[in-house]
Parts: sequence; structure tokens; C-alpha cells
Amino acid sequence: MKKIILSLATALWLAACGGSNETAPPPAPQPITDAAVGHYCTMNLAEHNGPKAQIFLNGQADKPVWFSTINQMFGYTRLPEEPKGIAAIYVTDMGQVADWNTPNADDAWTDAYRAYYVIESNFVGGMGAEDALPFAEQAKAQQFAAQHGGRVVRFDDMPESFIFK
Repeated sequence: MKKIILSLATALWLAACGGSNETAPPPAPQPITDAAVGHYCTMNLAEHNGPKAQIFLNGQADKPVWFSTINQMFGYTRLPEEPKGIAAIYVTDMGQVADWNTPNADDAWTDAYRAYYVIESNFVGGMGAEDALPFAEQAKAQQFAAQHGGRVVRFDDMPESFIFK
């Protein structure tokens, strides 16, 4: 009987406090519009070639922080002075992009934490510097690296020496 009362009391306490084990789903990626400007360069993203990134901070599901390059996005996540309450990060899935000069397709986004990144391929991104290339599928990343050079790494394995050149 004590267990039942304790369980009931705990359930009532959690309900009263708004406690729940459910977490809100991450915000959906946003399309690149004329209002989308790079966080560091403050330039319109549509004017740059190469993959892009968007970060959603906790509590700001309708306002992504935009990045003109993948390296800038990685820098943002690693720099101690930038916010760390990140709800979601999306990057352009270059495996879905038909025209690499204008990879701004609304449906070509993938979760940055699950992506495969080709680095050291000498691909020049949107800001005129070598950039990482994200792919949702490992096979496509490996195929690109085999044809164009470079190597494939995951989000947590991205070397700071590549990000902060």
C-alpha cells in the first residue's frame, strides 16, 4: 500500500510541477531566403556557393543562426564565447545537391551531428576558403573523397586544425 501511495504522490508531484519525460522535437530546418545572412560575414547566403549551415538555439525555433560555410558553423560550436544551448544544427547535404554553385535547395538539409564530412579535398566554399563538405550518406562522402581527394570525418572528429586555419 505504501508503494502505491508513494507512486501516486510522485505522479501528482510531477504533474503539478509540469514534469515530463517528453522532449520537444527539434525545430525543422528553414529555407534560405533573402533575409538569411551569415552570422560572421553578415552577407546574404544566397550569394555564396558551397554548403551552408543553420543552428537553432534553445528557445529560438523560428530564428536560425546562419553560416556561409561549414567551417564557420564548426567554429561557432567550438568557440567558448558563443552560446552553447543548441537545439539543432542542419547542414547542406551535398549528396542531394544538383548544382554545387547554388546549393540552396530547401529540402537538402541533414542533421549536422549525423553527417559525414569530407575535409582536405581543397574544395573552396562560399567565402573563398577551403571548406568541409557534408553528406548525409557515408557512401557518397567516401565516393567524393575517392574522386577528389580528402578524407571523411564525423562531427565529433572534426579537427580544430582544419576549422581554424
